[in-house]
Amino acid sequence: MSSNDSNNEAVLLYTASISVRWRDLDAFNHVNNSSYLTFLEEARLQWLQHLPGTWMTGNAAPVMAASEINYRRPIEWPAQLVVQLLCTRLGNSSMTIGHRIVDASDESQLYCDGHVVMVWMDPASGKSVPLPQTVRESATGAAA
Repeated sequence: MSSNDSNNEAVLLYTASISVRWRDLDAFNHVNNSSYLTFLEEARLQWLQHLPGTWMTGNAAPVMAASEINYRRPIEWPAQLVVQLLCTRLGNSSMTIGHRIVDASDESQLYCDGHVVMVWMDPASGKSVPLPQTVRESATGAAA
């Protein structure tokens, strides 16, 4: 699998705004660790729905193959967040999406970072399939 470009520079895919909800809090009045995963999932779905063209068909759907999250500091309510998604590796049927959750009013306040590996698969066969063209264009910075 090849890198997304010869310089191995990450390509910004999408930036999502997320509001912390009261229900996201745990007993310590911090955002529960599972809510971070929900915020990241929501941002990935917003990115995919934002793409011009088809990113999922009956023969090609994304699945998460791996996930890593590094919790850097607690999020307290109320908070407005920004989720940044970046393509850090682009393969034939998979891509690595780097992610960061930061404070909307001060992006130097990093709450978490990490990455997921997404693989496009044929649901019927369970075998990987090539990335959809619209996903590949977004990941290389070619999408409008």
